[in-house]
Amino acid sequence: MSGLLGKKIGMTSIFDANGKNVPCTVIEAGPCVVTQVRTKDVDGYEAIQLAFEDKKEKHTNKAELGHFAKAKTTPKRYMAEFTRFEEKKKFGDILNVDVFIEGEYVDVVGTSKGKGFQGVVKRYNFRGVNDATHGQHNRLRAPGSIGASSYPSRVFKGMRMAGRMGGNRVKLINLQVMKIIPEKNVIVVKGAVPGPNNSLVIVERWS
Repeated sequence: MSGLLGKKIGMTSIFDANGKNVPCTVIEAGPCVVTQVRTKDVDGYEAIQLAFEDKKEKHTNKAELGHFAKAKTTPKRYMAEFTRFEEKKKFGDILNVDVFIEGEYVDVVGTSKGKGFQGVVKRYNFRGVNDATHGQHNRLRAPGSIGASSYPSRVFKGMRMAGRMGGNRVKLINLQVMKIIPEKNVIVVKGAVPGPNNSLVIVERWS
């Protein structure tokens, strides 16, 4: 698995080869700097660590400053490890969107938008009581019964109830790369990508 760290810019739509208007997500992928190289002899596995997006030096601790100085780069905000790059990489190498090819399929990982504390109707699409007659009062969006009384005398784990919604790591697989704009480090993928605009995403390419 190879890939890049990036930032979700927003959504748009483009016309494909058949003239169909396709909804797409625009991602600024890279430039990413190689800040660490894992080897089988030292670490037990082979991988490279990529860093993305500059941050101020005053917001970086001394351990991180030394880590980035080894790769001769400025402090970065995000880091992640990738495996199976076709070519060997070394400290300080810069990777851009040219690692992707138009028409291929990639996986995109992001963090979904947080919705806060939500009830069962919004969180799990419960129907609710749906009928305001026959003595119902303030029950239209209620969850209903959550268990029996004497047995099992408890609520089973995993019961769908109200709670915090969103803010989860989500991975979408097999999104087609519709367009690549190298001069702007932009990749356009088919469909939606989890998370708000300007949020971190990981674009994975299986090779």
